[in-house]
Order: sequence, then structure tokens, then C-alpha cells
Amino acid sequence: MNAFYYKIKPIVIINKVDLLDEIELNDLKKELEFLEKIDIQYIFASVDENKNIKKIKELIGTSVVALGGPSGVGKSSILNLIQSEILEIGEVSKKHKRGRHTTKGTTLLKLDTDGYVIDTPGFTSLEIPEIKDFFELLSLFPEFENNSGHCKFNNCRHIHEPNCYIKQLVDENIICQKRYEFYKMLYLKLKEERWNRYD
Repeated sequence: MNAFYYKIKPIVIINKVDLLDEIELNDLKKELEFLEKIDIQYIFASVDENKNIKKIKELIGTSVVALGGPSGVGKSSILNLIQSEILEIGEVSKKHKRGRHTTKGTTLLKLDTDGYVIDTPGFTSLEIPEIKDFFELLSLFPEFENNSGHCKFNNCRHIHEPNCYIKQLVDENIICQKRYEFYKMLYLKLKEERWNRYD
């Protein structure tokens, strides 16, 4: 959602897939099918097995990209494989099962591909950007925006309204349930805290 707001083309990298068995990997693929419907590419990677690291390097090319994600997911390890040992890496805490913050600040790194990578500290949450109204929120969910014209009511917010086509698509698993729940949470939060409550 934040990537769409800031007009950034996102690519999802799922690292450490070597830890999954075949059933778990297939379940994960099914769970990520919704990304293809909203034109987001995803890549399964493994630092330990050097899986798809070359592909990630090719995608970076001569572009400027940022790596973001929670601590311990392997951002620095991926960069070290792309361009040998340029970053300190940390271990996942055995007590908390979370990564330790090895990357202390945001760093712009030049690669031998002539591209640049912005390495960022790990995060556990994202701030909601300054979404000004319902229509801007809807634009961040293209699978909703492209289908909302089929709802019974022109001003349908896809929350409680009857004959809502978006909710129908969610029930039919055409729109991802988790995406819908995230949209609903954002809408209600923004309406309550930032917008006119009668929006």
C-alpha cells in the first residue's frame, strides 16, 4: 500500500525458502497469488543456497532500489551475495525469534552493476501515509478500484453496504481476504482519526 502511495514499483523477495518443505512452499505460493493480480512480482530466494540471487542482481541493474523489511530476514546477506561482503550481518535472536538490528542507519550503496541500493534498518511496522480521502485510499487497492463500479450504490465504501461487488469478489476468493481486511482496517481508522466521520 505504501509503495503504491509513493509511486514505487514493489518487488517482494521471500528469503530463506530453503527452510520450507514442499507442502509449505506450495501453500505459500497459493497465499501470494493475489500479488500477481495487482501486478507485483515476487521472488523466492535463499542466501544459503544462492537461489535467485543472480536474478535479484539483474533486477537491480542500473536502477536505484531500496531494501526494506523486518530485522533478520536477510537483507544484508542478500546484498553481500550480490556484491561480496559489504555489510555486517547479524543473527536471529534465539529468545525472541526476531532479527537483531545490524543495519544502524539508511545507507546508499553503489553496486558494480552501476546501480544503487538503499539498505535500511529493519522495521516492525509502517506508518500510514497522508491519504486525503476515500478515493485516494481506493486508488491504493487497484483490484478494488477497477471493480467498484459494479456495486449497487455509486458511493459504496465496500464495508457494510448491501450488494457490494467487492465483498462478493472477496467471498469468491477473487480478491484476497487479507487485502480486504487490511483495506477495511485502514478505511475505518482514517475515517475515525483523519477524515470527516460522515465520509
